[in-house]
Amino acid sequence: MLKAINLDSRNTLNYLLLPIAAIFYLLSLTRKILYRLGVFSTRYFDIPVIVVGNITVGGSGKTPIVIALVKHFQQQGKKVGVVSRGYGRKSKRSSKIQGLASQLVHEESNVFEVGDEPMLIYQHTKALVMVDKKRTQAIHQLISQHQIDIIISDDGLQHYAMGRAVEIAVLDGKRRFGNGWFLPAGPLRESITRLKSVDFIVNNGAQHTGEYNSKLIPKSFINLSTGVVQPLDFFKKKLCHAVAGIGYPQRFFDTLSELGVVLETHAFADHYNFTKKDFSFAQDYPIIMTAKDCVKCGQFATKQMWYLHVEVELSDGFLEKLEAKL
Repeated sequence: MLKAINLDSRNTLNYLLLPIAAIFYLLSLTRKILYRLGVFSTRYFDIPVIVVGNITVGGSGKTPIVIALVKHFQQQGKKVGVVSRGYGRKSKRSSKIQGLASQLVHEESNVFEVGDEPMLIYQHTKALVMVDKKRTQAIHQLISQHQIDIIISDDGLQHYAMGRAVEIAVLDGKRRFGNGWFLPAGPLRESITRLKSVDFIVNNGAQHTGEYNSKLIPKSFINLSTGVVQPLDFFKKKLCHAVAGIGYPQRFFDTLSELGVVLETHAFADHYNFTKKDFSFAQDYPIIMTAKDCVKCGQFATKQMWYLHVEVELSDGFLEKLEAKL
């Protein structure tokens, strides 16, 4: 249903969903209170855990920030572990391996079993990435099996069973809180007042008082089949298929348009599991996609398929203040 409505507007369908949104809000609030009262327990760890999450559904740009943080701490000589739910993965075979529910991502991992974001993080950082619906279990496995210095959780701001040293909330600079309503009438997972309790608010793509800026910087186009790298003006004034299965496809399409690419856009659901048939377009134009989407297309990649390589740029002072919190 969420895919059929506009979470940024307040139209008839949004209003009809308000009663369900009220129930969602009450359940969310009750759950938070039960954790505060100690009815539900929170598990803490001997090493710092940094949560990079948000209070809305949809793509706010968390994963590139996770990658940037992993690389930052790796450059300091620290061994970094990453935990993720692995949203959208199909297989739970990992629960039968050595009696563990967690699955460590590696070179031969099946992206459909570990999830697109964990695979993307691993490919870009080679960090130890553990996937589990229960993040506390993933952290326990990383700590018990490896000498980890710091843990970063990709999402999990609402996973209160997981103790954390630092909370980072990421906001979409343009969409922010959408229509301001709770799921499913709007995009909110938690009240906007939740931002008062986090350590850092990172604004992805805009500037706002009291928030740290971040920006995705396009770097190059990379061919998915051959690995050939081309500069950002390579597709300027050329007609291309733009494919995106992310939380907010329009951001990706806008970026390509700003680079001068003439687009025929194809938006898919977030975490969409692509097949070869999805790229059977009538026109044989080059196909450009996101790095997150391309990790699921390796088995049927062609020379027509490219992805836009981007890196996140964090505002000055953010990393220093983050380290001061640890």
